[in-house]
Amino acid sequence: MATTRNNAGNDGDDFSYLVVRPEKGGIRDVFRCWVWPDGDGGRRFFEGSEEGVFGAMVLGRRWVIVVSILIRKVIAALAKPMEWTGNVVEFSLNLLSMNGNISGLFCNIVRGEVVVPQRGTETFISTIGLLDGRMNLLNEEQILEGATDSVYEERGFRLQMGNRTLMDLCIMASKLSYENEKMHFVGFYNCWNDFLKDSSTQVFILCDKPKDANLILISFRGTEPFDADDWCTDFDYSWYEIPEVGKIHIGFLEALGLGNRNDANSFKGHHKLSSISSNLSNIEQDRLHPSLNSEQFDAVTPEMVQLSAYYAVKHKLRRLLMEHKNAKFVVTGHSLGGALAVLFPTVLVLHKEMEIMDRLLGVYTFGQPRVGDKQLAQFMEAHLMKPTTRYFRVVYCNDLVPRLPYDDKAFFYKHFGVCLYYDSLFTENEVDEESNKNFFGIRYLIPEYLNALWELIRSLVMGYTYGAEYREGWFCLLLRVIGLALPGISAHCLTNYIDSVRLGKKKNSL
Repeated sequence: MATTRNNAGNDGDDFSYLVVRPEKGGIRDVFRCWVWPDGDGGRRFFEGSEEGVFGAMVLGRRWVIVVSILIRKVIAALAKPMEWTGNVVEFSLNLLSMNGNISGLFCNIVRGEVVVPQRGTETFISTIGLLDGRMNLLNEEQILEGATDSVYEERGFRLQMGNRTLMDLCIMASKLSYENEKMHFVGFYNCWNDFLKDSSTQVFILCDKPKDANLILISFRGTEPFDADDWCTDFDYSWYEIPEVGKIHIGFLEALGLGNRNDANSFKGHHKLSSISSNLSNIEQDRLHPSLNSEQFDAVTPEMVQLSAYYAVKHKLRRLLMEHKNAKFVVTGHSLGGALAVLFPTVLVLHKEMEIMDRLLGVYTFGQPRVGDKQLAQFMEAHLMKPTTRYFRVVYCNDLVPRLPYDDKAFFYKHFGVCLYYDSLFTENEVDEESNKNFFGIRYLIPEYLNALWELIRSLVMGYTYGAEYREGWFCLLLRVIGLALPGISAHCLTNYIDSVRLGKKKNSL
């Protein structure tokens, strides 16, 4: 979609943006947007760098905009009930787990020895952890012996991009990122999202060993099942365009701490090093942008963490790369975390942090939504796909989230990288784009529900077919039942991705 860019700030740089704001109108305005998208009812929901910047998009696929606004309105209205439900579910399931399920809880009540869960402690498990209790790596001995084998062949390492052992490490790290900070090895950060006014972005960093590490792994936390803000972000179509880079999803930039849609100029302040330098004191500049070879290093301060996930992680990563001279790093994440995982190296390239990028082994994402347009894809393919592939995007079957935001002639969001697509038989296909790329195709509707029924049946026999490790508990079975009504949501479950990585077989091997 072509747009006319307006000047903002004092340096004359051009930029454009579009923000979709469901809170700016009511249901009547949604209806008016449907029947008269370019009228006052439609305009009420949009803010842009110029009047009418949204015209072609709205007129092209107005029903998608209307559905998106309605979904975000419903999610926003249910925000508190979702939060309360999540708290009750997590507390109740932890209560049962810590007391030996229902029979054990009853006995403890009689004896007056009930173990009460405390949120934030080592023993309190997230909803994701309760859905899937697996903690061990598939090939843990190989991981402990050393990582990134083919990168430094003389050191005898055993991992490389595309290797299933590395994939398993990444998916388990993505799962662990949902847990509390005491479970992690190097650092866990709760980072500030200025738009949400909350420390809602979580990321942890680990090394494969404390001395002379071979692998540094960065994992961003994904969409919380009962977090309305996370789900609203997935259904958002707002974007910010960086000249010569492309359009990037505003919600994901905000999650990295790189701006606030309430002040469009705030994004501009982060997309160039010159802009950042002019806005930081000398002390802050030394902390955030020291040379990779610098001998002086301050620890990550609380102020830096509140500033943004991007700067806090970059600072810690640079320190670890200095400490572990032979290490390379991998970035990973599930769902929203996957979007942040691929945007992190994107901003590194934008900031010309090529010393750090030279140490990037790769990016693995699982159930990742689209993050930007075709221009962004072309910009990053030069750094992540050449001369070797360093970006793998794993998609399970009918997962809804990788099909968001919409991709057609009116919407610019595009995937890039290698897509490892797994069907419900865990057959791996290496493709450019998953089938049914926008999910809502009518011809896929019946197969989606039939597949959800098959997944429910499959879950009942997984433990017998593949072993006790793959047995699904009653909470996971409940999600499968919900999938009979919402197949795209249940397919997003991390259990499907762990099973796909561990049981997956390439199509040509059948």
